[in-house]
Amino acid sequence: MKNNNLILTALFSATVLVFTSCENDIPGGIVYEAYTFSSKDEDGGNWKPILLTSGADVIIDAPADVTSAEYLAELAEVKTFSSSLSADQKEIVAYWGNNTAVRWMEIAEALVAKYNLPPDPGPDGNYPPPTASPLTSDFPFAHPPFASRMYAHLSASLYDATISTWHYKFTYNRPALYVTDGSITLAYPKNDIPSYPSEDAAIAMSAQNILSFLFPNDVAFIAEKAKECRDSRKWAGLATESDLVAGDSIGNYVSFIYIERSKVDNAKFAQVDKATYTLLEDTATMLWGDQWQHWLNIDFPPRPVGVTPLFGNVTPWWIPNVEALRPGPPPAIGSVAYLEAEEELLDLTENATKEQEEMAFNWGDGPGTYTPCGHWNLLAAEKIVEAGLNPLRSVRIFAYLNTAMGDAGISCWDTKYYYFYPRPSQANPEIKSTFMTPNFPGYTSGHSTFSGAAAQVLSHFFPSDANEFENFAVEASNSRIYGRIHFRFDCEVGLTVGNEVGDFAISAAMVDGGE
Repeated sequence: MKNNNLILTALFSATVLVFTSCENDIPGGIVYEAYTFSSKDEDGGNWKPILLTSGADVIIDAPADVTSAEYLAELAEVKTFSSSLSADQKEIVAYWGNNTAVRWMEIAEALVAKYNLPPDPGPDGNYPPPTASPLTSDFPFAHPPFASRMYAHLSASLYDATISTWHYKFTYNRPALYVTDGSITLAYPKNDIPSYPSEDAAIAMSAQNILSFLFPNDVAFIAEKAKECRDSRKWAGLATESDLVAGDSIGNYVSFIYIERSKVDNAKFAQVDKATYTLLEDTATMLWGDQWQHWLNIDFPPRPVGVTPLFGNVTPWWIPNVEALRPGPPPAIGSVAYLEAEEELLDLTENATKEQEEMAFNWGDGPGTYTPCGHWNLLAAEKIVEAGLNPLRSVRIFAYLNTAMGDAGISCWDTKYYYFYPRPSQANPEIKSTFMTPNFPGYTSGHSTFSGAAAQVLSHFFPSDANEFENFAVEASNSRIYGRIHFRFDCEVGLTVGNEVGDFAISAAMVDGGE
């Protein structure tokens, strides 16, 4: 197995330092130097966005002529900056590199890790709803469903915003700064992509707005990172003020569309009250009570409900509906299939190997971490940089990866609370899990469903690495068995459904013009 810790070695500057967590595996970032892009994708502005109708939906003014006094003053400002950078500014320029979307996804991962801790029970003992009213210091609870939804909205907005910047880049064709003025020192390799509007500004503004909306306690920190990103474009000799302002306009427009979607996608109803939860329990007992005792809420301190029982009602991105992918029921307790899976976990309780335990921990992605979706984003980032992909192609991959995992979470949580299948340690107390048992039903495995979708999508974009991604998905799935948190059938069915979810996202990608 590839050692994933290699891609966690470099803590990204000034980001993780502000966070605290109960675990040591808070995400770092990939180690990369700015690089030459493998393509320019001059037609990228014609690709089909996810929520926008086209890249031309956002209206921006034509840039000033490169011979105008206005533009020449902007170039002079950039030359002043780039020729007199402090050591700290040079470090910031190197950190952001020439693919800032990679860093924004890492910042999102770090925010998830910070808030992926069960909050104290509220007045009724329940988990807080996914709305900040009233705002508490531990809001939001960035559990796996929350994280999958956040990553999807963030990355899809970055994709739509970048399509729009590419549309105008190759409509107006304002040359890169160093082309207009050869005396400008560029901090990165020359890629000869038009500078107006700045894709980095559009990405930063969209990321700032969406992350601030979803992580309201960290608005100041997020704004600081956005300003740092924006300033670094001038310091690097990459963009003028008008390039950045035009990018800001695009980022503001696109992020508003995505924030409005998030307000009406039903996520605010996912965490239910005790009365609604009791109805769900009773329905599951009526349907399946003769085959298994329904899953019991075993969180400590005790909660009246599990985590987001109605997350399956959240609006999906690509799948037609959750019923279309809902798998058949798991084995009845006492059946041959159940007893076989139970025996495996009883044996692992006593005889798990060191390699199996290491795999369980490597893919743990539990409280205080970036969740399974964050793990897959880090793997994707590594491949993006290895392939030398430009920012447009990078955010395209992040968008389809994360919307697929978003749909995987919706599908999985529908299945969990439809069947209310017990966790192994509840079905048989002799089974001892490696980790704290998550506070939601067992069938199907979230890790497996997320990973099946992720591996399917990444295999489409990086076909030569398909075997590697498939192996990672199987490892992630098996890790839940080795940790005795899931039965094998939880995981195998989850992988299968995840693959099916991934196929829906791939079908959308194949007709967006970027193939």
